[in-house]
Amino acid sequence: MNSQIKTMLEMQDAMNSKVTKDWRGQNYAWYRAIWIECGELLDHYGWKWWKKQEPDMEQVVLELIDIWHFGLSILLVSAKNSDELAAQIEADLVIDASGADFREAVEVFAEKTLATKSFSVASFGVLMGAAGLTFEQLYASYVGKNVLNFFRQDKGYKEGNYIKNWDDGREDNEHLAEIVQQLDTSRADFRDAVYNALDSRYPK
Repeated sequence: MNSQIKTMLEMQDAMNSKVTKDWRGQNYAWYRAIWIECGELLDHYGWKWWKKQEPDMEQVVLELIDIWHFGLSILLVSAKNSDELAAQIEADLVIDASGADFREAVEVFAEKTLATKSFSVASFGVLMGAAGLTFEQLYASYVGKNVLNFFRQDKGYKEGNYIKNWDDGREDNEHLAEIVQQLDTSRADFRDAVYNALDSRYPK
């Protein structure tokens, strides 16, 4: 678990650096991105009592992964030592599957985010438990989404040239989910394999 957390921290730093070289010095409002994602999270899970809604758990997991990206960024900004940070995350990330109400867990997490302008790993662990998300699933989904973010940048996302809907009409996220399911996440070249698979499907 510790080595996988280190890998994710390295990947997040690399992604942020690709978008903005001196990203740590920009004072980006990462906490704001997190609580906005919380609203999207609830929309995908469903909260309206006046209409029939079924949780879209695939989209819920994608939103949790996005929050994890922003959370790691917050922690990296203030961290002095990546090894110590990885150890602290490992200690704090207790995935509580005791049956917390998901909507209330999201609200508690959002409230802490707004109050501290930071990222509560412990509260995120409660969210993971309430959503039925394991650490192994978090890792595989995070690596996949991080690679997709790199892929988007390489294909002109920042310049507005990226094609998000591919030849079969499906979005890149859908292709990513399919690719991650087909690959062995424990293989040493998992990141490269995901990137190459995306590249093979991207409209030429």
